[in-house]
Amino acid sequence: MRVTSETKKVKSNFFGYSLNSNKMQLDLVCMSWRSESIWIEFIVGSRKTSNFCWAFILFFGSLGFLLVGTSSYLGRNLISLFPSQQIVFFPQGIVMSFYGIAGLFISSYLWCTIFWNVGSGYDRFDRKEGIVCIFRWGFPGKNRRIFLRFLMKDIQSIRIEVKEGIYARRILYMEIRGQGAVPLTRTDENLTPHEIEQKAAELAYFLRVPIEVF
Repeated sequence: MRVTSETKKVKSNFFGYSLNSNKMQLDLVCMSWRSESIWIEFIVGSRKTSNFCWAFILFFGSLGFLLVGTSSYLGRNLISLFPSQQIVFFPQGIVMSFYGIAGLFISSYLWCTIFWNVGSGYDRFDRKEGIVCIFRWGFPGKNRRIFLRFLMKDIQSIRIEVKEGIYARRILYMEIRGQGAVPLTRTDENLTPHEIEQKAAELAYFLRVPIEVF
């Protein structure tokens, strides 16, 4: 993405909500930058506060389980003094060690996604050139850089998919002619109904396409 002098000026004024003199707007809530013909939406990815918290909790919790499970094997000499505890001592140690190892694997996965910032990137909508660019960072490998490019005239609609229940899910899609639906939001963003409706309405108005709800 080419960085123009206007873009640099916006970044230098990051803590301002709007720059009326240049007819630009910076939305801190959804991390988006807008002008009359360009809309750039920055995607946070895996480096979120919730992921950091879960990674720390799983890491230290798993260490606790592993230490408790390991300590049971170190106390095997006590079994001769307390033979009645033999049935309880070893099975619990194995289970605790298993939970500890499994938790360490999960926490390691979380730390890797945070380190590589998987899922981060940007969506760029350019009405002047009639092009939409979607960029995401993936896991290391040949697909580390995920870059999609579409013609704006091929966008049929902005679609909101809502699934209610215990784990309510609201996802925003962009329907592309001949290529299906491209997700614009993550499944774990947990946007409120008002937030996703407002975002869909603003984007549909910018792209001059209708909104569909499923």
